[in-house]
Amino acid sequence: MLPGMNPRKMNQMMKQLGIQQVEIPATEVIIKTKDKTIIISNPSVSKVNMMGQENFQISGDVHEEEVSSVPDISEEDIRTVMDQTGASKLAAKKAIEDAQGDLAEAILNLKNE
Repeated sequence: MLPGMNPRKMNQMMKQLGIQQVEIPATEVIIKTKDKTIIISNPSVSKVNMMGQENFQISGDVHEEEVSSVPDISEEDIRTVMDQTGASKLAAKKAIEDAQGDLAEAILNLKNE
């Protein structure tokens, strides 16, 4: 809202202009891009509908995290590839890394070697 302006009067003006604003009780907002994740904690989120177009206004404590290109590989994933191919633990893990976490592709690649 604008400082020094009566909130009730501001709401009336927004209604006349066809603008509707709704507060959303969010606890966290996460925005994912190709190379990073933006996390907004303790957010204040407003959904503004202006002539049929919805926009979100977000403010809060912002921090960013880089997205890792290395997939998370669990022991269960490694065991699955080992069981299906008969490969060693090291070979199975490398195949999963090369396939960027895709177990089916890792198994096929090991079987085709």
